[in-house]
Amino acid sequence: MNKLHLGLTCWKPESSWNARSLCDQASHAEQLEFDSYWLPENHFGNNAMPSPLTQLAAVSGCTSTIKLGTASYLLPIRHPIQAAEEVAVVDQLCNGRLILGLGRGMQESVFNAFGVDSKEKRKLFASHLAQMREAWNGNIIATENSSDNICLSPLPVQKGGPPLWIAAFGPLALKQVAELGLPYLASPMETLQELKDNYSRFNALLKEAGKSPPATVAIMRTVFVHDDPRLCDQVASTLAQQAGKFRRAKAADPRDWALIGNRTHVEDKIAEYRQALGVTHFIGSGRFPDVDSVAIKTSIENLAALNR
Repeated sequence: MNKLHLGLTCWKPESSWNARSLCDQASHAEQLEFDSYWLPENHFGNNAMPSPLTQLAAVSGCTSTIKLGTASYLLPIRHPIQAAEEVAVVDQLCNGRLILGLGRGMQESVFNAFGVDSKEKRKLFASHLAQMREAWNGNIIATENSSDNICLSPLPVQKGGPPLWIAAFGPLALKQVAELGLPYLASPMETLQELKDNYSRFNALLKEAGKSPPATVAIMRTVFVHDDPRLCDQVASTLAQQAGKFRRAKAADPRDWALIGNRTHVEDKIAEYRQALGVTHFIGSGRFPDVDSVAIKTSIENLAALNR
């Protein structure tokens, strides 16, 4: 089995999401030899991160080898050409290390705030992505004035744009990803059996669309790797309380979808996911508000050690 590409999302900030905090985290992840560092996009809540590309621009200056990713950059709420420009600039800043994880969005309040009809999100996603890819390839940007002969500048370092991964959580979303032939980024809150079912459906949809399975099989999992069983139980309890807000009650047990335990246990669980799904990229997520930073950093270091 080939080496696993191990990534990491941002974790609990010491104070706030300022440049120093993000750069310290990304630099630490790079020193621990993680392959990638990821920032989510979320709006209006506590510790919201509404502009991951802006924040990755800061991170690009303090790192040199680790790939930088968004999970997930919401296309329906953005102007496609401005988004294409911003992506290209960040890819230039990090010298071609950007991975663009894309999403459609889920919260009705976010669509309302940006004046977007949530029923149009898939249509807008497809249209915006098509325009962005045209722009990244250096093609003339279509405008109302046919005499405008303008092209994107600068272009991304990565020809045609950065690698695209698309978050998907349901049948319609999986169908759209399959029709594009792009990697599907799995949710951190689905059980292994749910992921098996989703990948089975996804592969069938790829075949139906005449697309080959992408080489990248990426999943994101909430992970806490620690030798203290009491601390692991505390994390599980906290996640259970959080999960009740987002998931059906029958799937609220965090040990069904999160990897919590000592190094041997988590290593075995990762191997199980790799065997079942053919995972090539594993992104660990670990923002635990009730756990101190020392314990979180220990967990991160333990996770990094599993891939050596």
